[in-house]
Amino acid sequence: MSEKKVSRREFLKIAGVGLAATAFACSGLGCAATRQSQINLPEMNLGKENAVNNILVTYSTRAGSTAEIAAAIGQTLAQRGYTVDVLPVKKQPNPSDYDAVILGSPIRMGSWLPEVIGFVKENRALLEQIPVAAFTVHMLNGGDDEQSRANRQAYLNAVREWITPAEEAFFLGKMELAKLSFLDRFISNAMKAKDENLRDWNAVHAFAESVFARVETQ
Repeated sequence: MSEKKVSRREFLKIAGVGLAATAFACSGLGCAATRQSQINLPEMNLGKENAVNNILVTYSTRAGSTAEIAAAIGQTLAQRGYTVDVLPVKKQPNPSDYDAVILGSPIRMGSWLPEVIGFVKENRALLEQIPVAAFTVHMLNGGDDEQSRANRQAYLNAVREWITPAEEAFFLGKMELAKLSFLDRFISNAMKAKDENLRDWNAVHAFAESVFARVETQ
């Protein structure tokens, strides 16, 4: 894993830049500043139609990296014999149609994207009745030191206010500055971010190979 982590000073810098960006977004130029290039949002139905278990992989993304990870998870689950739908949360899939749900989001300002948190909040009662797993895609805090681990755990604080995922995974992502909105590029450039792909596909497939294994044996 990458050893990138965020110090208190860097965290305060990120927060300050984020507040400035938020204020700008609320100004008259905000609409144009938040536009970004078209991102492919995969919608997939995979696996056998008569499979015993039907799993939803639902996600949100800003630059496409999380969407690609969601698709890879769905494909691996289908190979395990599940029926799998991979859908963006903006499609508002109904958790009651599934036997288990996997939620995925990248990190912005230290937390999951608001639309995924909103989906969790709105569907809390349904999600509490079935197994739920969560995966987070991030570019910082990839180390095995105590601070990085604590920061990763904090990413899901807003989710844990509503549900308790049975399993959690954290994947390093891919930075493509050209795919970001002006505001996201502004923040990323302030943090001296650069284009890089840190995704570990072996880790992604390993998660998809093992997730919900305990449910299968019950």
